Amino acid sequence: MENYLVIDGGGTFTKYALMDENAAILEKNKVPTPGYKDHKKEDYYRMLDGIAEQYRDRIAGIAMSLPGMLDSERGYCVTAGYLAYLSESPVAEELESRYGFPVSIENDGKCAALAEFWQGSLKGCRNGAVVVLGSGVGGGLILNGALYRGSHFSAGEYSYVCANENQSQALDGYWGISGGAPGLAKAVAKHTGTNWEEYDGIRIFQQANDRNPEVLKGLRDFTDSLAVQIYNLNILLDLDCVAIGGGISQQPLLLEYLRESMDALVDNNPIKMISPHIPKPTLTTCRFYNDANLIGALYRFKELKAAT
Repeated sequence: MENYLVIDGGGTFTKYALMDENAAILEKNKVPTPGYKDHKKEDYYRMLDGIAEQYRDRIAGIAMSLPGMLDSERGYCVTAGYLAYLSESPVAEELESRYGFPVSIENDGKCAALAEFWQGSLKGCRNGAVVVLGSGVGGGLILNGALYRGSHFSAGEYSYVCANENQSQALDGYWGISGGAPGLAKAVAKHTGTNWEEYDGIRIFQQANDRNPEVLKGLRDFTDSLAVQIYNLNILLDLDCVAIGGGISQQPLLLEYLRESMDALVDNNPIKMISPHIPKPTLTTCRFYNDANLIGALYRFKELKAAT
């Protein structure tokens, strides 16, 4: 059985793992990611050198999960999110030349969707979506039993969705700002009267699970807004299942409130006066959390390998 080096290139940390072909993690670690404001592409590659050299004699290839709009067929980064120094670069080709191994790249949200489709909550699902609630909102779409990338590799980049037409000129008008973990903190702070930057997911759900009424009001506002976007996604694509990922998705109260928000949205939909059937997606959480991008990146590597 062959092993692979799998890398999840985040904006703050770069996680990496030695994995076998069935996605079992044999070793795992992380290193700080060079910041895009004061580093260049070569700095990032030198960081990767230190990782790759540890495993050179033990792997058959390198699979990478990266942010941005990526052409995974060509291994080309059109954009690269917080790894802006990789934009407009043939990353896979450059790293193959550097290390002498086959290299694959795939968008991080799409990797999360692939992981859930391969071994997780979307396994056996013909049409489904993963919505990852992190610092922004990312994810991926499984349509007709395959990952859907779109014409310009931007399918599933939910952060760009305009969530409030009255705020189209402001960052808070977009799902990535209002719908991620910072959006939850802002929703809670409106009711508690505190600075939203004092909140993280751990503190919010500690207080929510202690039934703090003001925090619960903020959580309800957040899940009501989230339900609207998932409802719209489902109306557009007619999905079997939507799986919620990201750190806050590990809190059972989030899914409980989201299901209640979705039920209320559908049950009170005035279109029922015309049509009694309002489509409602099955809501669940992702099986994989911090390892989803690693597992999905490996799946994409295997796909490309099988196609050659």
